[in-house]
Amino acid sequence: MTGFTNFLFVPANRPERFEKAANSGADLICIDLEDSVPAEQKDSARESVLDALKTLDRAKMAVRINGLKTAAGLADLLALSATEQLPALLFLPMVESATEVEIAHSILGDRVEGLIPLIETVRGLRAGDAIAGSAGVTGMMFGGGDFSAELGTKLEWEPLLAARGAFILCCASAAVAAIDVPYIDMSNEAGLEEESARAKAMGFHAKAAIHPKQIALIAKAMKPTEAEVAEAIDAINAFDAAGGKAISYNGRMLEAPVMQRYRHIAAAAG
Repeated sequence: MTGFTNFLFVPANRPERFEKAANSGADLICIDLEDSVPAEQKDSARESVLDALKTLDRAKMAVRINGLKTAAGLADLLALSATEQLPALLFLPMVESATEVEIAHSILGDRVEGLIPLIETVRGLRAGDAIAGSAGVTGMMFGGGDFSAELGTKLEWEPLLAARGAFILCCASAAVAAIDVPYIDMSNEAGLEEESARAKAMGFHAKAAIHPKQIALIAKAMKPTEAEVAEAIDAINAFDAAGGKAISYNGRMLEAPVMQRYRHIAAAAG
């Protein structure tokens, strides 16, 4: 698992925003070298990232490089491999095969805590099991923006429901964290809260944000509630007291698969 429920994207060509993002309350910040940076600023943005790695808390920092099928992406990866300080996580966009992950892992090895491939195309989703199971991968992100563009649909819940479901299965098959796409209507707090709750119910562990004001709502929706934690702890205690045997507790059957979910909730609550 990645150990976070929310993170904030910040453009790599806006270094004046890095510190503010780090103090936003987000579990993690992801400095973005890809979509938010125009082609003519890729080199200068990369230098800004390398400078930021010297001062920011790497444990709460990730970097999204450009795709490894591009010259900019290869330059990003090689530049990071040559620096002493690396981010905790590396996001790999537009991944469509396990080979791309293998390239990143072969160059960086265990110098990062985890690789996070972004599944943003139908082709990538079809290879999702192999990608999720690749060495170094600790989570995957559902890239709904590019996915909806490929399908010719709106970036909304219903048109992408089937793709999200298939994506969740890929993550579950490899026991890696599932991360949901940002909610792009920054003025619609109710919509953000609803989509975050749906993502959590579907099995997502975290959701991305594109503005600091989204962080609190996402964190509240994605983290276990006090009632969920209390229920999980009571169930775990009852199950353990019964010696790990299937029992009826408060009108519900407690058995191994059910307990796995309760233990995940307890672990997420710390």
